[in-house]
Amino acid sequence: MAHHHDEEFRLHTPEFNHLHNKLDRRNFLTKTSLGLGSLAVGSLLTGVSGFFDAPKKIVQESTPNLEEEILKALPHIAPKAKRVVYLFMSGGPSQFETFDYKPKLISLAGQNLPDSVRKGQRLTGMSANQSALPMVPSAFKFNQHGQNQTWISELLPHTAEVVDELCIIKSIHSEAINHDPAITFFQTGNQLPGRPSIGSWVSYGLGSDNQNLPTFIVLVSKNGQKDQPLYARLWGNGFLPSKHQGVQFRSGKDPVLFLNDPEGYDGKDRKEMLDYLSKLNKLQNDTYADPEVEARIAQYEMAYRMQTSVPEVMSTADEPDEVFDLYGADSRDAGTYAANCLLARKLLEKDVKFVQLYHQGWDQHGGLPQGIAQQCKSTDQATAALIKDLKRRGMLEDTLVIWGGEFGRTVYSQGKLSANDYGRDHHPRCFTMWMAGAGVKAGLSYGETDDFSYNIVKDPVHVHDFQATLMHLMGVDHERLTYKFQGRRFRLTDVHGKVVKDILA
Repeated sequence: MAHHHDEEFRLHTPEFNHLHNKLDRRNFLTKTSLGLGSLAVGSLLTGVSGFFDAPKKIVQESTPNLEEEILKALPHIAPKAKRVVYLFMSGGPSQFETFDYKPKLISLAGQNLPDSVRKGQRLTGMSANQSALPMVPSAFKFNQHGQNQTWISELLPHTAEVVDELCIIKSIHSEAINHDPAITFFQTGNQLPGRPSIGSWVSYGLGSDNQNLPTFIVLVSKNGQKDQPLYARLWGNGFLPSKHQGVQFRSGKDPVLFLNDPEGYDGKDRKEMLDYLSKLNKLQNDTYADPEVEARIAQYEMAYRMQTSVPEVMSTADEPDEVFDLYGADSRDAGTYAANCLLARKLLEKDVKFVQLYHQGWDQHGGLPQGIAQQCKSTDQATAALIKDLKRRGMLEDTLVIWGGEFGRTVYSQGKLSANDYGRDHHPRCFTMWMAGAGVKAGLSYGETDDFSYNIVKDPVHVHDFQATLMHLMGVDHERLTYKFQGRRFRLTDVHGKVVKDILA
């Protein structure tokens, strides 16, 4: 195989579309190491130092596959959303106490779940051995809000104020019944670890709009109850190049680990070190043609630029008091859910394409009334504030906001049921999420469950359907954005999933 180092050009130049010599598909992707998204966003890389300015050296070979790769250039369709903020409520919020109002349960309180409703469906090991499955209605009142008189729990008064902006989907369903596989399924499209996360797929396919910050940033609430662990692989790149992994921003002295210069080391020293390191990495890349080498170069370059950009975006010193009042008192306490919602807005303003917030503590197997009331109190105001803030800044129209967990809860009580206390087990067969903003119908309640919120009776939405719809709103055909790994082409939605067109504006 001949390496024509004198044949150099940028992926975003017009000459690319008129290239006469065909490229072998594998070498094309290996040598560029940027994925198909670079064909569409290469122009965004102009003017960025180091790796992003270096011409890409292409192996010239005759092949019929180049035109196919060009046709796959993203975005596939006109995107509705330029950016996403995904509010992940880890643990599984109960639909009964939030959005799925079931008044008929009041008259059925304490009665055993009918076999005709359960239909032999799988239970977790935590309630499978219960002698009875007593049904329990919500301890909280529901009221109607907005133009469509949507039922919302009294636990969510601030969310109720923005209900006309929400597309509430009550018919989400999944196969996974335990936390780890369920959250992994939502975040990566597969119950087993090792696949790329949603944000990584977005980064791979669409690239970045801000070369001074990562495309995919993760924020984890410090005030969330740690009932279920979170793993870094949930925002990992899987088998995609490592530069597409999510970068976690933290509160405190070091928002991004290992970013600051060591003591006695200044910016000039670091730049000189990076220049020499870049030369060594490029020499290694010319020798071994390993795409991870270029990914490594890109990450070093990004880290250098982030030394300036991160302190600026992490600071809320310039925010007026009315903004903190909007998000709530906790927004002044860095690392809380409220503070992270405010930070998410700042990151979105900087054109970070995918921001993911994780808030733990929604796994109420017992003591649910008290537990979920506290969770809603910690998150409700800031969630609604983010919607309001984005809208007043003219950003909601091209920002997709998502709220939801990995599954819902059971109609029956797990453990002891008393007049004032109960718990609910995991329930993947139907639960509620909502979307707002770019490309989705506002003020819509979509999908229906039975009187027990145990089975879906209208318009089911599978996890892969949700993922396909998210990608569609970003301009991506989920069936066409693939990555070949170990001899097989993989995609976020695995082997099925369809866009939920009824919720699209």
